[in-house]
Amino acid sequence: MKKIIVPTAVCSLFALSSFSSFAEQGLSAGMAWDQGLSAVLEIDDQYRFTAGNDGAAFDYIFARGQFNADTPFTWYVGAGAWSEWDHDEFGARIPLGVDWEFSQGWNMYGQVHPELDLYSGPELQIGAAFGVTYSF
Repeated sequence: MKKIIVPTAVCSLFALSSFSSFAEQGLSAGMAWDQGLSAVLEIDDQYRFTAGNDGAAFDYIFARGQFNADTPFTWYVGAGAWSEWDHDEFGARIPLGVDWEFSQGWNMYGQVHPELDLYSGPELQIGAAFGVTYSF
């Protein structure tokens, strides 16, 4: 029993220290309509993980900007990958979106993402996502 307690305590401390480093970077969680109804986890406003009823996706946001000082929206561009659970489809995508921080800590986003489906040969598609996240 003692052999299990020490490794468990070490792993727990490592997990807690990792969570605090995520909080320092900016951790957001929420819901979206991306891969069906989806849960969203965003780290540092740059890495977005989405898992939903229809599949999963990962996006790396590599550029952000503002339209102008009077507009409450910001834009972003990224690169990502997606996969569906049932149909074995998968591919790459390029999210092009807008963000709106409508309240302190609350963010709403919408995006369109051209997709390259690679399952049975390259096929171009277009997808979209809409979500709300809360920053911790």
